Amino acid sequence: MQELNVKQLVQAMRSIAEEKNLPEPLVLDVVQQALAAAWRRDHGERDQMVRSEINTNTGDVTVFVAQEVVEQVENPFAQISLSDAQAINPDVKLGESVELSQPAVSFGRVAAQTAKQVVLQKLREAEREVVMSEYADKIGTVLVGTVQRAEPRLVRVELGRTSGILPASEQIPGEYYGIGNRVKVFLKDVERGLRGPQIILSRANEQFVEFLFRQEVPEMENGAVEIKAVAREAGRRTKLAVFSAVPGVDPVGTFVGGHGTRVQAVVNEIGEQEKIDIVTYSDNPSEFIKNALSPAEIAKIEIDETAKRAKVYVSEDQQSIAIGRGGQNVRLASRLTGYELDIEPLAGQDKTEVKPKSVKPRKGAADKKPRKDIEDSLLEALEEASSEQAESSDKV
Repeated sequence: MQELNVKQLVQAMRSIAEEKNLPEPLVLDVVQQALAAAWRRDHGERDQMVRSEINTNTGDVTVFVAQEVVEQVENPFAQISLSDAQAINPDVKLGESVELSQPAVSFGRVAAQTAKQVVLQKLREAEREVVMSEYADKIGTVLVGTVQRAEPRLVRVELGRTSGILPASEQIPGEYYGIGNRVKVFLKDVERGLRGPQIILSRANEQFVEFLFRQEVPEMENGAVEIKAVAREAGRRTKLAVFSAVPGVDPVGTFVGGHGTRVQAVVNEIGEQEKIDIVTYSDNPSEFIKNALSPAEIAKIEIDETAKRAKVYVSEDQQSIAIGRGGQNVRLASRLTGYELDIEPLAGQDKTEVKPKSVKPRKGAADKKPRKDIEDSLLEALEEASSEQAESSDKV
């Protein structure tokens, strides 16, 4: 058996609290749980309800053992007779419990090892809970971190007291994450797992772009302008619907900024390869769909409100613009407006119908679509050249 040095224990406890940046009462509770487990290991049995208290001023440790009040004692470790219980508390009744207290001054080697294991485990759990509560309050904000490690399926980002993960689905395609590089990340969620809380980060979601614009456009703070919807395919293209209820304020110009400085600041963060379209939001669905399909020129729109679907009629030379490469323009416009859009030629022209999945502005990772091959680009160029030659022949 060995003497318990409580003063040394209290000093170590305070050092741990300072080092781990944990509240001292929380660490004290962890140590008291560990001492209770150690005492039960040496002097009691597994099923006993034991707690301990440390007097940090005097250095005394007291152990309290809860025992159920019964008529006939079958297990002396967990039960006590009514007469013995009433000697401790005259008001106690059958079925209730009393606590027997006794000083704890010595612990065996095995018990001391048990106490150490409990302290380490409980401190890890406590530290995780503190981190969980701290970062749960920051969900929906952008943090600055340092790339700690790049793995095949995720990137680990150091955030100060802890680290978060940037899954492949939340990364901007083609972006390089060098170890030691500082990077802005959107705190998407804090998930509880078997290994403790996991901080999920993102650079590919719509909210990241919205937050970046909020930093660049001070007019959003006083409500002069606002973002109504965002549709994004990270690394490729983003459509932003903006609005202003203040007369004389141009929402698109406000977000673009003088000489494009504001939108360029956002582009510098997410990468030059990603194009940003800023369009005006409208309560009129037809007007909003026309704006969302920009830069295509729309001839006519027929809307089915019940099915949340719209037929969009365009001239032949505007079809490819409205649809976009790989259907990207119409797909993003569909998500931005919340309507399933069918692009159709005007009467008398060949019908071409595109039916993207009807998706309202959503939160999450962007859709991943393969880029066209270089052969497709060459074919498009040849088709345009053929059209120009045909027009020249008609004029002649």
